[in-house]
Amino acid sequence: MMMKKYTVILALIFAGCTASLAQSAPDSNTGDKYTAVIMQRAAKIVDVLNISDSVKYKKVRDIIVDQYRNLNDIYNDRNAKNKAIKQQFADDKAAAVTKTADVDSGMVKQLSVLHGQYLSKLTAELNADQVDKVKDGMTYRIYPITYTAYLDEIPNLSSLQKDKIKGWLLEARENAIDAESSEKKHAWFGKFKGRINNYLSAQGYDMKKEGEEWQKRIKERAATKK
Repeated sequence: MMMKKYTVILALIFAGCTASLAQSAPDSNTGDKYTAVIMQRAAKIVDVLNISDSVKYKKVRDIIVDQYRNLNDIYNDRNAKNKAIKQQFADDKAAAVTKTADVDSGMVKQLSVLHGQYLSKLTAELNADQVDKVKDGMTYRIYPITYTAYLDEIPNLSSLQKDKIKGWLLEARENAIDAESSEKKHAWFGKFKGRINNYLSAQGYDMKKEGEEWQKRIKERAATKK
């Protein structure tokens, strides 16, 4: 359930990640150009971790670079297989659907294994807070931005409600880490924001009214700063 008020949340999210969007989609080029792109992307993430040891800095950066490359390889392999299936079964759509579903299922299993291996490598080098920052860096900080927006929109949320919202957004982030593009990373958060909105409505919040009141407060703050 997408409501008008959430354009503000989306605006905040896109404002925070505009510079990164062009880098999000997998690139079939695995040569020097692609390596430079993912090296730069990983370095930006590691830069905020306050790692003073240059050897450790490079090790963590390379772990992230390898993850981007491995994700890229998995998605490129999926795309190539599905393309071949569509060509081979051009006259049998039912068979094509079944076989591409099998390919996609295999890809999901690969991603799950890779996800676990990646987190193990990160946790061997970083503390929990730093791992969180890596995850946020790979997902344009949508989790903290969105969570802060919910707290600002509905200031009287209970501790349990806050925990529910946080839990769903963290689950969205965990899935978005492995997504193949900016659009699909955002889609994971959109899915869980829909779940959150439904939950809050069931908890008795008039989300339309809450959104309208929130907009008023935002405008008032902006006017005060002038």
